[in-house]
Amino acid sequence: YQEPNTGEWYREVRDLNWLHKPISFNRPQVDLQRNRDWSYLSSGQLSINTLDGRIKVDPIYHGFNQYLNGTWKFGLAKLLKSSGKWYLHISATKEVTDFDKQTVKHVVGIDRGLRFLVTSYDEQGKTVFFDGQAIMRKRAKYQKLRATLQAKGTKSAKRRLKKLSGRENRWISDVNHCLSKTLVQKYGTNTLFVLENLNGVSFERTDLPKALRNQNKSWAFYQLEQFLTYKAHLNNSEVVQVSAKYTSQRCPKCGVIKKDNRNHAKHEYHCDNCGYRSNDDRIGSMNIQLLGTQYISGQEQPKFELTTNA
Repeated sequence: YQEPNTGEWYREVRDLNWLHKPISFNRPQVDLQRNRDWSYLSSGQLSINTLDGRIKVDPIYHGFNQYLNGTWKFGLAKLLKSSGKWYLHISATKEVTDFDKQTVKHVVGIDRGLRFLVTSYDEQGKTVFFDGQAIMRKRAKYQKLRATLQAKGTKSAKRRLKKLSGRENRWISDVNHCLSKTLVQKYGTNTLFVLENLNGVSFERTDLPKALRNQNKSWAFYQLEQFLTYKAHLNNSEVVQVSAKYTSQRCPKCGVIKKDNRNHAKHEYHCDNCGYRSNDDRIGSMNIQLLGTQYISGQEQPKFELTTNA
């Protein structure tokens, strides 16, 4: 600093205790390298390197023993504090065998949407619907609360917005985890899960109430795909993507493709050629399942083509 009277400059070393309000971290966290900064001991304790030396702690966990069978490899860990408690997030990897088409027992077509988050159809002709209405209503409540807080614009409102965002993201992740886990457990090993490639696909819904239309147009479908993929790999199964073209417009019985056959208001598909009638989400999953069957038969990029009848 500069002395006002003499104009001379002085240097004074000061530590953080000199501050009127010492620096604090609301959510301190640090990355720990495996075996150097942290390790799992045979006694079940965690050995963690800290600024005051290495410490041993007794962790509280559920289901961790499944990662101790020798097939998993631990890596980087993140130590963080949240709501007064310390957490250690450990990354783990596992090598799995390549998927063999010859071992496929089930081919499951999965149609993703808003009214039903997932509609699945298998080779036995069985359909399962996973209702998304309650989830969409809850997202609408989050959206309404977010708009109210944004309109206030106060510091407390901004803090609450941050907490609200984290809570919603955790809830979405939990729903996708449970949904993907249910699918993998239901169909078992050696299953091919077939999904549409949703790049460029819009989920604009004009038939929904305004409160639901004003929220984000789609669910976290990419996250659901990621969760389903790694869970499928752990269960000796696979996930493939097929073209979404005409999957909601094609009759799965006679093969006619006609956009007007689908009634969005009634959520129904009625083929004017053969008379087949069914739920429109089910129609999509049936066509996706057929593309998956073609993939197993050797077609690398199966898709439907629009043809005109002679």
